[in-house]
Amino acid sequence: MAFWSSTSVFTSKVPRKILFMFTLSLSVTYLFYSLMSCYNSLQFPLQENYLYQARLVTEETTFTALREKLYSTTSRGYLGGDVTGRTATEQTPAGDAFYASDRTGDAGIEQSATEWVRTQLAPTEMSSRGQHAVFEKEHQESSTTDEELIRSGNSTPDYGEKKLPQAIIIGVKKGGTRALLEALRVHPDVRAVGVEPHFFDRNYEKGLDWYRDLMPSTLEGQITMEKTPSYFVTNDAPKRIHSMARDTKLIVVVRNPVTRAISDYTQTLSKKPEIPTFEVLAFKNRTLGLIDASWSALRIGIYALHLESWLQYFPLSQMHFVSGERLIVDPAGEMGKVQDFLGLKRIVTDKHFYFNKTKGFPCLKKPEDSSAPRCLGKSKGRTHPKIDPDVIHRLRKFYKPFNMMFYQMTGQNFQWEQEENR
Repeated sequence: MAFWSSTSVFTSKVPRKILFMFTLSLSVTYLFYSLMSCYNSLQFPLQENYLYQARLVTEETTFTALREKLYSTTSRGYLGGDVTGRTATEQTPAGDAFYASDRTGDAGIEQSATEWVRTQLAPTEMSSRGQHAVFEKEHQESSTTDEELIRSGNSTPDYGEKKLPQAIIIGVKKGGTRALLEALRVHPDVRAVGVEPHFFDRNYEKGLDWYRDLMPSTLEGQITMEKTPSYFVTNDAPKRIHSMARDTKLIVVVRNPVTRAISDYTQTLSKKPEIPTFEVLAFKNRTLGLIDASWSALRIGIYALHLESWLQYFPLSQMHFVSGERLIVDPAGEMGKVQDFLGLKRIVTDKHFYFNKTKGFPCLKKPEDSSAPRCLGKSKGRTHPKIDPDVIHRLRKFYKPFNMMFYQMTGQNFQWEQEENR
């Protein structure tokens, strides 16, 4: 009774309007805290996938995290033929550990990979003497000088008009880009510069006029082309090419990433025999089995990562993916698809190819002179060094989830897993 008596006295002394506002504020405050406490149940679920050009692609934030991780400048150091050492206790990205053993079954690989790409890059210790130039530049296939570029661009008869390329072979290194370019140059409606201009990665500051002057002269109806495989893994290349011409057609030659990495290493080894073994370079820590995805030979093969950057500027309808494996076993079939993509008549056919058993890949020949095939130089078809089977097995597991992403993004199954099981 005392309580109600005091309440009556309080309400009689306080104006009803103030009492109403006080009660309303209490109600609003209670509602706010109620909503905050059940926020997780009220929020919309995160969209795990998004559509691009009617094709399903893995969540963009996943690729953002992956890009930050793999393109970090805090990668391995190399000096005088020695790789900077890492110990088992050195700080490494937590997700990398799922490659340390075979205890993770195939069913858990994709889940582990997803966790790996979502993990922020942990800082790694840099060598006190910095990185050796060989790992900074080993992805560059050529060191063509300006004079060589100009000579190549002006080696054609002086007729027609120099134009910026309407189609570019943008990648990938050691995938078969040179073989594709040489086959395309057989077509009378294709005019292509023979050397790699590296305009959109190394020479962009020289301007479009410099770039155009490198191109061969073309007549009405002919296509101007060039190829530089490092474009595919260059962050700024998609935006720069789009700024030049948003309707540029892009061709990407891809190959089993494990085989491609070994081929990449073989090329570097031929120039620098003193470099460490493939097995040493492929791991941050061999004992733990931590794969070093910062090594360019391995990073290039994570095709889904690089493709995501291109899809921000170009639709898939302007991109054509060539199988490096099928380019060897069925060059005419792959060339037919490329000619269709470029809007060309199918002139380059099986009569233009001759399989060289010694080199292990097709050579070009003139239809009227089948006895004189023209093969790629000695830098192609090198014998690969013998690699520890356990290393190859771990790399296959490493690439598998990213290959699945790439198949999904392109709508094409390159069947690298079936190839490995043979």
